[in-house]
Amino acid sequence: MENIRIPEKGLEYKQVLEIMRGYKKDDANYKDSKTWSLVYYLGEEYTQFLKDAYTLFFSENALNPIAFKSLKQFEAEVIRMTANMLNGNENVVGTMTSGGTESCLLPVVTYRDFAKAKRKIWIKKPEMIAPESIHVGWEKAAHYFGVKMRHVPLDSTRRADAGAIEKLINKNTILIVASAPTYPHGVVDPIEDIGAIALKHNIPFHVDSCLGGFLLPFVEKLGYPVPKFDFRVPGVTSMSADVHKYGFAAKGASTILYRNMDYMKYQIYVYTEWPGGIYAASGLLGTRPGGAIAAAWAAMNALGQDGYLERARITMDTTKKLIAGIRSIPELEVVGTPHMSVFAYGSRSKKVNIYAVGDQMEAKGWNIDRVQKPMALHAMVTPLHERVADKYIADLKESVEYVKSHPALATKGNAALYGVVANIPFRGMVKKNVQKMIEEMYGKDGKIPGTGAEEDEPLVMKIASRLLTYIGRFKV
Repeated sequence: MENIRIPEKGLEYKQVLEIMRGYKKDDANYKDSKTWSLVYYLGEEYTQFLKDAYTLFFSENALNPIAFKSLKQFEAEVIRMTANMLNGNENVVGTMTSGGTESCLLPVVTYRDFAKAKRKIWIKKPEMIAPESIHVGWEKAAHYFGVKMRHVPLDSTRRADAGAIEKLINKNTILIVASAPTYPHGVVDPIEDIGAIALKHNIPFHVDSCLGGFLLPFVEKLGYPVPKFDFRVPGVTSMSADVHKYGFAAKGASTILYRNMDYMKYQIYVYTEWPGGIYAASGLLGTRPGGAIAAAWAAMNALGQDGYLERARITMDTTKKLIAGIRSIPELEVVGTPHMSVFAYGSRSKKVNIYAVGDQMEAKGWNIDRVQKPMALHAMVTPLHERVADKYIADLKESVEYVKSHPALATKGNAALYGVVANIPFRGMVKKNVQKMIEEMYGKDGKIPGTGAEEDEPLVMKIASRLLTYIGRFKV
């Protein structure tokens, strides 16, 4: 990569775009609905509409709401519409963020500083409490901002053990977090029980609904059994919901909402002594792309409640069909009881390695996600998966039968890697080796594994090789 420089002479626009299309050829093809995460695609016509909305404000910068009053208006209306959708009253306030991760980072900073300002006792080592299933963005936030993460186990339904939360509360606790729903299993944590505990101990409680915030309200309206998870629950002090997931906005759009300004004011950063002038920011970012804010507003207004309700209906009908199909396969089982369109399923048979099943599905053209604890395959269903649901189940049945008759597949390919990583007891070693791989990807050579003559094996296999070498030293 050291020889890559800005061209001496600029290329023609068409040539640049053609090169970019070439780079794109090996990316996941989400348009065929065989991808089960990352992208929430509603077709080309809708995508073009989002592009048009985005490019209308392509160069605008939401850093300065006074210079671009239009963006502030869009943001204010997105926040108000989201607050109303999540049953917040007129006192609920918030901001748009760049995505779910920023919406996880900000509450940790906010409640850390809130505790410093409000507590009579100085908190030297702040702590937060969250279930084992909490999104990794919260782990990152705790790491970045010097807050100790204390985990509570999951119960038999894969929901947070509320009683265990109360046992972990101490003078250093600044925040409790739970999910609606969890990413790994698609279940809503017992928000009402946790809210009561938070109220009892006077501790802020955040509901991470980045994944479900724009779907669960409409799933509930359709008559599905959805536990209360939003601002109706006493004790909930803040929520996050991604517009770019089931809100079907362009990427880079999430929301963070607080029950009132008494909490949110600790998210705002102001510095007055900079020679460049007085600086103020409502979130982590300085420059904020205007296009993402504008496209979020456009999506919510174009779809409307009727549009969201109809897409929720299609999504849940498809989810029911997929889950029923999976449960019809004797060797498989769905993990827990999902409350919406996100779920995981594993193997109930020793003869069927679920990761090997994933390998076979990928050989048939599906892009399969894997989770651990327990070992399972994972899916997030969107409306366009309706057209491929029958094919998915048919291919899944074939894959299970093939793996069952070829048990050696459990020791090959990605199945071998993920099986080792999921079961290895030395988690620090796993972290060390994955860290090393990321360092190499972003180092001076910057090679993405699989693109160079000397690095022609997939990233996962490189990790596996290192892990297996290391494990061999301990003769595990």
